[in-house]
Amino acid sequence: MSGPDIESGTVVVEGDIITWVGPRALAPPGRDVELGDVILAPGLVNAHTHLDLTVMRGRFAGLPFFEWIRKLTAARLDLSPAQLLDSARTGIREGLLAGITTYADTTPGDAPFEAMRELGVRGIAYRELFGPDPRQCEASMAGLREAVAAMRARETPLVRVGVSPHAPYSVSDELFSAVADFARSESLPIATHIAESEDESQLVSSAEGAFAEFLRGRAITVEPRARTPIDLLECRGVLGPNALLIHCIRCDRRDIATIAQHECGVASCPMSNRILGHGAAPVAAMLDANIRVGVGSDSMASNDRMDMLRESRLALGNRASEREVWELATLGGARALRLDHLIGSLERGKQADFAAFPRGADPGGPTRASFVAVAGRVLVEDGQLSGST
Repeated sequence: MSGPDIESGTVVVEGDIITWVGPRALAPPGRDVELGDVILAPGLVNAHTHLDLTVMRGRFAGLPFFEWIRKLTAARLDLSPAQLLDSARTGIREGLLAGITTYADTTPGDAPFEAMRELGVRGIAYRELFGPDPRQCEASMAGLREAVAAMRARETPLVRVGVSPHAPYSVSDELFSAVADFARSESLPIATHIAESEDESQLVSSAEGAFAEFLRGRAITVEPRARTPIDLLECRGVLGPNALLIHCIRCDRRDIATIAQHECGVASCPMSNRILGHGAAPVAAMLDANIRVGVGSDSMASNDRMDMLRESRLALGNRASEREVWELATLGGARALRLDHLIGSLERGKQADFAAFPRGADPGGPTRASFVAVAGRVLVEDGQLSGST
């Protein structure tokens, strides 16, 4: 992704680092691993997912968003910690077979963080928190500080910790500000679901809609909070280079300018947005504004498979070239997560995260990788997970 394609190319790896990239005829001597007639590419980046909800695939299909998210939240509470961990492992294994080496996950528990550490993939585990009632703010922050401290003690060179105030309909203004301050003071990345649905926009701009009615039913005061959800985040100090804004469907020109001004990253989830009936994010306009955009699958509760190339094609539309599709799924996601100094392209000095995809595969079919490595460790070989995965 950092230069022209290389026919009959070779990537040289020493430990976890790429040390040489170029034509095979000029490669330095070493032990050869022949991958056959493949596209060897940087590992794909899933810029937004909920790995512990993989088991929810196909559940609650066709429901309106408010009802869907209420049922999904309740169903998650029925899963034990062991079941959530198994679900996250399943999601990562599916992702690896599709060439995904990096995952940006948001969840209120430990399961995806532990699964990423265990299976040897790269990722950011954003610890999710909730609290729509301002009176919950102190308790929510105390729980977040405790959880983050415990997770940071178990960070690895591959898996780091972030924080995620969930969304405007589940987080008060006071809590948004408190989490943003905490993230800055602790140098943590922050992610939030934003500008996703019409009900969310109505809640923020006019205190109306399904979410507003629900909150009033819980005796929570609901008033107009900002012109748009993006304006709300700006007012609460959430926006900045460390922020990943998830979805960003309902964004007008002013919102896009605001995102660009604060140098935020964006994770677009085209298939999930389509399945839930939310519409499409203005990805082209964001890229034109030099916003760092990546693509994500969201959870399997709102998608049928983890396929970053399909997500990229949907995000960019029919006019996009194949190179643009690959860039959005690799370097685009790396930039959105501020990991492009490590991954996203096959370059000397970068981490040895890459995947091989057999040529001649049906472009309309699922993306399948024949070989996958993360930090130089082989996790998929001959289209099968390695024994340790």
